[in-house]
Amino acid sequence: MASVVLVHGLYHQPEHFIRVAEGLRAAGVDVVTPELHRGSLTADTAVVQAVVDVLAAPPLVLGHSYGGSVITGLRGVGRLVYLAAFVPDVHESAASLGGASVQLKSAIEPQTDGSTHLAPSRAVAALYADCPEHLAAWAVGLLRAQAAGCGRGVPERHGWKHTPSVYVVCTEDRAIDPGLQQVMAARCDSVRKWETGHSPFVGQPELVIDLVLELLDASDAPDALDGTNRGITATR
Repeated sequence: MASVVLVHGLYHQPEHFIRVAEGLRAAGVDVVTPELHRGSLTADTAVVQAVVDVLAAPPLVLGHSYGGSVITGLRGVGRLVYLAAFVPDVHESAASLGGASVQLKSAIEPQTDGSTHLAPSRAVAALYADCPEHLAAWAVGLLRAQAAGCGRGVPERHGWKHTPSVYVVCTEDRAIDPGLQQVMAARCDSVRKWETGHSPFVGQPELVIDLVLELLDASDAPDALDGTNRGITATR
């Protein structure tokens, strides 16, 4: 059975991937959705690495947003998928690459304990603007407070330099500028463009499911998605 690890971003939880996870499991895929929020990029990466280490074969690992910084530091992965995610190079962090958009930053509210959370109405506009209203409300309800500093963490290794990688640019994203996504996507072996906002796993999970299944099917023919075919391979 093929294995997939889905890595969420800041403020999010594994439950945000539930519709994708259910669809993949129905197709016979083993899916793991580790929880981050461990207080630092190093600790978050260690949690996901522990999941990867116990799997029978190198998995496909998908990281969303800040989750891209997490998956960049992993070892023993079969393929990396960056979904509107950060792709740090040496000495780079999500924050130094550009970080959140002005619109997303305006939704961040500090708490007395030093953590932050997202104001619900502004979070919808930044993260789920293209999602049906009931799904946006559901997703906002799952958001949790975030400890300070994770976005400033620097990965200790850079897996995209050694592992086949795919970047998905979300062209209607209001949380991470699509222009910045294009710059980071150039570091990956192949690029997809989806006309979605920041969170297609909420509003259009079938896009994510179909991509993952396609990549798993292509695992026996790695040349189909390696660096010799760098470029935009599909537009949705």
